[in-house]
Amino acid sequence: METKEILYELRTKSGLSQDALAEKVFVTRQAVSRWENGETVPNTETLKLLSEVFDVSINTLLGAPRVQVCQCCGMPLEEAIISREKDGSPNENYCKWCYADGEYTYSDLDDLIDVCVQHMPREGHSEEEIRAYLRDTLPKLDYWKRYEELSDGGEFEAFKQKLIGEINDLHIEGMPKVEKLNALVGSYVNLPYRLPNGATVKFLDDNTTYLGTQLECEFGGDRCFGVLANMDFLLVATYEKDGENPELVIYKKR
Repeated sequence: METKEILYELRTKSGLSQDALAEKVFVTRQAVSRWENGETVPNTETLKLLSEVFDVSINTLLGAPRVQVCQCCGMPLEEAIISREKDGSPNENYCKWCYADGEYTYSDLDDLIDVCVQHMPREGHSEEEIRAYLRDTLPKLDYWKRYEELSDGGEFEAFKQKLIGEINDLHIEGMPKVEKLNALVGSYVNLPYRLPNGATVKFLDDNTTYLGTQLECEFGGDRCFGVLANMDFLLVATYEKDGENPELVIYKKR
């Protein structure tokens, strides 16, 4: 579709009149009308505002196919996994797992490779071949090329280590010590916990990125420990394969 059709579709799906949209992006109703008639295209600054209003990328507004990859992990970027700044605006250079709320979540290339290897399709390649490919490819991405410029000097890594210490200080029976925390998007880990009255409750936000890991129980069996944390809380749960039958062990405010 062309920009004029995309803008019309997004506006009508959002239930906005031309006047209402114009007010949100600080233009006249006539300007919106000209966009939808194909007479003009919004300028760069207005495209940024429209991107925030409709929660889509500028590429989507322009009707361009998305071919970008995350400049940290190399994952192809789709609309649903684009990262967000602290104010909620999209950052189209990174995925949700590598950049969340204005923070880069990886400061160690080996840690990132360990995570990527677990999730990349093998397609006949050995783990060693995949690791070699990632070690050759990832340093060419913008984040790793500009790491000294873009990184926070280790502050986020220090925060992760602090969380790890607090989690291990819980001394939960059967749970191994946490060694690493990785970025996990809420929608993948937001399990429904059953209350005594039979109702279920979720504690997380599907659109927020958390830090967490999964651990095998030291006592064996088919249940795993799931650990999640952020600035506000620590959460430990157990569950069966694929998150089935989750049980909350502890939810602690920090």
